Amino acid sequence: MKRIIAPSVLSADFGQLRHDIEMIDRSAAEWVHIDVMDGVFVPNISFGFPVMKPIRRATSKVLDVHLMITDPERYTARFVEAGADIVTFHYEATMDIRGCIASIRGAGAKVGISIKPATSPEVLRDILPSVDLVLVMSVEPGFGGQSFMPAAVDKVRMLDKMKREAGLDTIIEVDGGISAANSRLLFDAGAEALVAGSSVFGAADPAEAIDRMLKA
Repeated sequence: MKRIIAPSVLSADFGQLRHDIEMIDRSAAEWVHIDVMDGVFVPNISFGFPVMKPIRRATSKVLDVHLMITDPERYTARFVEAGADIVTFHYEATMDIRGCIASIRGAGAKVGISIKPATSPEVLRDILPSVDLVLVMSVEPGFGGQSFMPAAVDKVRMLDKMKREAGLDTIIEVDGGISAANSRLLFDAGAEALVAGSSVFGAADPAEAIDRMLKA
């Protein structure tokens, strides 16, 4: 099983964004997680294409873009053009899941699909073969710094069982309240990628915090 940490730029210091991205680039983290919010699907607004481009220039690591926006199929190709390696959209945010998958794949990126805490992994059973990644939200999407919801662990186990039964290598990612206190539990349950915001950028030594999560 892989162990990937994806620090969330949402928790970075935007006054020194390049410094924080360069820290991630030097660290053991393999991905950079970018949360895009539209103020409609979630009650918050973050950033979009203008911020993506300088992040892409500052790092060679995988840009893991999480779209918390309505009708994501309208913008998926543009995020790929801006440098996204993985584009994840929400199951709950579109009426055209297959079209959204096709637009991301057609633009040349890997495809992720995310579910909110109230959504059962069972809704993804028929979709799993079409995506590269499933993102389990372990907090309500929209704000950083929330407490981890333990029910996410069972969701990870369910998805891990589903993908193994189907003979798939879909990556299971978890986002929300992640730290060294729960990273081992999630990795053991079947997650391979963990998004960490406050526990990285709020640490005295962010690179060390990443190492602790990986080695927990």
